[in-house]
Amino acid sequence: MNAPDTTPDTTPAAAAPRTALLASTPTPAPTLSRVLLGAFLLAAAVDLGSLLAGAETGHLVAKPLLMPLLAAYAATRGAPKLLVLALLLGWGGDVLLLLDADWAFLAGMGSFALGHVCYLTLFGRRRTSPALGALYAAALAGTVVALWPGLPADLRIPVAGYSLLLTAMAYRASSLGVLAGTGGALFLLSDTLIATGIAEWPQLPAPDFWVMLTYIAAQYLLTAGGLKAMYGERRTTS
Repeated sequence: MNAPDTTPDTTPAAAAPRTALLASTPTPAPTLSRVLLGAFLLAAAVDLGSLLAGAETGHLVAKPLLMPLLAAYAATRGAPKLLVLALLLGWGGDVLLLLDADWAFLAGMGSFALGHVCYLTLFGRRRTSPALGALYAAALAGTVVALWPGLPADLRIPVAGYSLLLTAMAYRASSLGVLAGTGGALFLLSDTLIATGIAEWPQLPAPDFWVMLTYIAAQYLLTAGGLKAMYGERRTTS
């Protein structure tokens, strides 16, 4: 009597059922993350479209939704708490800047400043380019000197201090890679556009559109860069 053949059948006909089973195995999809990201992009489109169309109501409705949606998206991706907090502090600044009052402007600037502290803490001590640091330092000094005479006297020191913190954040963001570095640079550009408006410099057509476009892109790229760096290194939700 011959022993039964226990050699696995590797013919295409035998492999097909196994292949079909693997192909039909459902892969979990981050549905909630995609929905939140889509909602953020929709709110951004509504906000920017409203600014171009001069529809103030659309801007007032859409702008306060931006950062909570982006923060929720980041949270569902397992983002560090400091990244989520930085976005929520940006939301606080967004809402305060919608109010037409001097105290609200200063409070909003303070909220953004705390967000930059969160970003700087998140970036840690990763390496950055000394040459890029020198470039940012020169840009900071030149911008403050140029804007100083046009700024209201009571805003000069707060704006200069905030600009220093913002520039440090933009520079250190480059330590996470191109995405975050570009986000930091766009954040600096966005707030510089605001400062030129306060100093009554000549403005681009639809200046609020350009401020929000660079700001929205900045926060998204900082988020994307932070998540990419986290996944590329050791995943953490701390």
